[in-house]
Amino acid sequence: MAMLEVENIHVYYGSIHAVKGVSFQVNEGEIVTLIGANGAGKSTVLNTVSGLLHPRTGSVRFMDQDLKGVAPHKVVERGLAQVPEGRRIFLQMTVEENLEMGAYTQPGSAVAPGMEDVYKRFPRLEERRRQVAGTLSGGEQQMLAMGRALMSRPKLLMLDEPSMGLAPLLVEQIFDIIRELHAAGTTILLVEQNAQAALSVADRAYVLETGRISLSGTGAELMASDQVRRAYLGG
Repeated sequence: MAMLEVENIHVYYGSIHAVKGVSFQVNEGEIVTLIGANGAGKSTVLNTVSGLLHPRTGSVRFMDQDLKGVAPHKVVERGLAQVPEGRRIFLQMTVEENLEMGAYTQPGSAVAPGMEDVYKRFPRLEERRRQVAGTLSGGEQQMLAMGRALMSRPKLLMLDEPSMGLAPLLVEQIFDIIRELHAAGTTILLVEQNAQAALSVADRAYVLETGRISLSGTGAELMASDQVRRAYLGG
């Protein structure tokens, strides 16, 4: 079943045509990744799906419902959560307060169990639950951004460049967590510059170049593609 269907979207920043006729789908239970260079339009696509941007033409459907004109907070209520590029946590709030903010779509009775689930998945956050988020390391902030999104109990989790700025060991840890979330049944749409890491976890993948999809296939197929190896894997 297609959980998310993006059909021929064209997105502009003023007169700049940033996304040019992109179409793809994410089926329930999959990890789908969009890879590409800086400026290819990956984050623009995610921000369009989550309602932060609006396509001039084309459509976005989630759980068979059109998202046209749906406000971003209402998109979250429908079960779609985004972990933004650069984390964008609330730096002056504690870890716990950040997680509580992530649960704003949930009934009060769901906050404590949700937090318990997040702490099981990210034990380091539990150790630092009273700590001000701005004092966390980059890797801890990324975990907090992911934990905050999980507090809304999403059907589809969108991750925008989760490895950005992290040391290789932390990148490995973040991708281990992505695998664990997937194994637990979370459907994931992943935008990532680290093509090797992204393709290694992806069921299916799309290559975005200058606002258009230039290649698609399984993660393994794209990993084996000469074009992808030359452009993104250093092969």
